[in-house]
Amino acid sequence: MRLKGIIYFIVAICILLLIRVYYLSIKSNTYYEELSVQNYIKDIYTTAPRGAIIDRNGIYLAINKIGFSITVKPHMRKRKNIENLKEIFHLIEKYYPQYTYKKLFKKYKKLDSAYRHKYIKMVDYIAYDDFFKFYSIFNSNEHIEIKSATKRYYPFKDVAGHIIGYTGRVNKKDISKDNDKKYYSTIGRSGLEKYYNNKLQGTLGVQKVKVNALYKVIDTLDEKLPQVEDIKTTIDIRLQEYIHKVFDKQAGAVVVMDVNSGELLAASSFPEFDNNIFVNGISHKDWNKIINDFNHPFTNKLVNGKYPPGSVMKMGVAVSFLENKISPNFKVDCNASLMLGKRNFRCWKEKGHKITGFVKAIRESCDDFFYKGSLKVGINNIHDTLDRFGIGHTTGVDQPNESKGINPNKLWKKKNLNQPWYVGETVVSSIGQGFILVTPMQIARYTASLATNKLPQPHFLQDDSLINNIDVNVSKRDLKIIRKGMYDVANTYRGTAVNHIKSKITIAAKTGTAQVVGIPQSEKKRMKEHELEYFNRSHAWLTTYAPYENPQYVVTVLVEHGGHGGSAAGKMVSKIYKKLDQLGYIKKN
Repeated sequence: MRLKGIIYFIVAICILLLIRVYYLSIKSNTYYEELSVQNYIKDIYTTAPRGAIIDRNGIYLAINKIGFSITVKPHMRKRKNIENLKEIFHLIEKYYPQYTYKKLFKKYKKLDSAYRHKYIKMVDYIAYDDFFKFYSIFNSNEHIEIKSATKRYYPFKDVAGHIIGYTGRVNKKDISKDNDKKYYSTIGRSGLEKYYNNKLQGTLGVQKVKVNALYKVIDTLDEKLPQVEDIKTTIDIRLQEYIHKVFDKQAGAVVVMDVNSGELLAASSFPEFDNNIFVNGISHKDWNKIINDFNHPFTNKLVNGKYPPGSVMKMGVAVSFLENKISPNFKVDCNASLMLGKRNFRCWKEKGHKITGFVKAIRESCDDFFYKGSLKVGINNIHDTLDRFGIGHTTGVDQPNESKGINPNKLWKKKNLNQPWYVGETVVSSIGQGFILVTPMQIARYTASLATNKLPQPHFLQDDSLINNIDVNVSKRDLKIIRKGMYDVANTYRGTAVNHIKSKITIAAKTGTAQVVGIPQSEKKRMKEHELEYFNRSHAWLTTYAPYENPQYVVTVLVEHGGHGGSAAGKMVSKIYKKLDQLGYIKKN
């Protein structure tokens, strides 16, 4: 029995050994074979130069300048190589003093490690002409590797700066959202550069290579090239440059849009700034200059500037009156004052407008007409009509982080402020004051809908799939009244812009003066805009479409603290339509 037990034990041990041999030699063969392949076959990911941004006529708005980068061999801090490393840094400093020895050494120390096998990039970019004359000096050093490099460049500098945007270096936050970003050096940070970053950045290329024990490439087994895409925009840079010149150092925004397609021929937020200052990292001096400017050049006012619309909202409010059982023949006797409780709601015209109906109310911008009409209709009905015009909604324009603005009603105030709605708030809302806030892009889109009865989707990319018009469903009768009022604003006696808009093209318009500070009830006589401190002056709006009989384009202008819309923007709008005509955009009947 004892012998039999020993035999069983020996047999069991042999079986276990055979099983282990089988597992190691056959079952694990695939695993270790794959591990072995990974040791000598590597995937090297490659990127192509960033795609260009082009205007509608093929003029480049964002390109890549060609140059060189300087990379240095890793593991050179050891005693036998340290002098070579110092020599390299002194060499870089000698020919390019902006890169100091101290900063280069600090950067190398930070990036070098025992596990690093790739060369360390010490200089990201030196322009081709600046480097080529010294190319042989650097290339002859066995510890240096020279590679081609690109740098983003904006040929028109600050023109269209906000809508084109700028790029910045990829950081850890970017990589945490998308691991593929670690293969790229830059990423879009604002404007079209950010919105269409994936198109402009393209897809990664990959090389499957064979390497030796020192990670040196000895053979390329397969290669897939990276793919990028240029984007062609709807912008006409000639018009954009012209508007930049005409706006002349004021703060505000301008939108020029095709009323039918939503294509944006030009759009500017002022003050503008040169995107090139961000390419290599902005200096403290430039940064402080921008952030300390009270005119907020960093804000893209086209889509992120939120303003009271003032009287440019009166057309939408008038539609709400007509749709909520107020007769087209409705008139008020404007004596420049409406008392509600202890508060006096004044019309802008000191002596009043006397008997006023819809067309006259729009033509002469009578506040009292809208005060009294709003009391009949109520804020909820006004909200619902403005909602159809896109107020309180993003326009869908291809710019990042677009604001919705505010289209208030009773529910909005209860939800956001936990307060009841007061009738006086309905009155001020009817003339575009109070809680209501809009962006210039929303006003341009809203104006287009008054011209065509459709809300277009504004866009900068030339792409037919972005043409998306939503029916506003305003009756022909009501639109006829609104359009007649807008025609009168720019073309008939007492129109609020008739003395300021001069054009051979027939323009329909609406002025707006949006208060930024309240007027005390104790003030019997309203101060003139020019008598106020600059930052207390009202914002000036002028929104237009033309030609009147065959609407083709919207031009919307906002001048911050500009006072009256007609006087602040009338000449500017006239010049923009003249330029549109000169460039061949206005189609004759």
